[in-house]
Amino acid sequence: MLIKVTAAIIVKDNAIFIAKRGPEGRFAHRWEFPGGKIEPGESPEDCLRREMAEEFAIDVRVGEFFTESLHTFPGGEILVFAYFCRWTGGDIRPVEHEEYRWVAASELGGYDFAPADVPIAAKLMREFPGTTAATEK
Repeated sequence: MLIKVTAAIIVKDNAIFIAKRGPEGRFAHRWEFPGGKIEPGESPEDCLRREMAEEFAIDVRVGEFFTESLHTFPGGEILVFAYFCRWTGGDIRPVEHEEYRWVAASELGGYDFAPADVPIAAKLMREFPGTTAATEK
């Protein structure tokens, strides 16, 4: 079974938004680029807008596609579509995540990411090396 999900790469003030999953479910307490499962008939962009509103009470404008990541696990696969996004409104209020941070791209290697997010973090570190984060797209 292939599960298609999205991931938001939100950049603000030279920092990238990451969130730590809560204690429930697969990859509990791991960091991720937040997003979620694409519903039937939903575009990845619509999914990101919906998920960020549901999970963090914020509005985002979905921008440029960044990369995709495929992770195989017992019983299936997860295909993640990562997009640059801009936070356009609302105050961050995590619903399912236990913590969030704004970090430089160069710091991403210091976080224990969920497996499907590891290649996304690696690509961000490669393409935006040094001590500053990616610029807004």
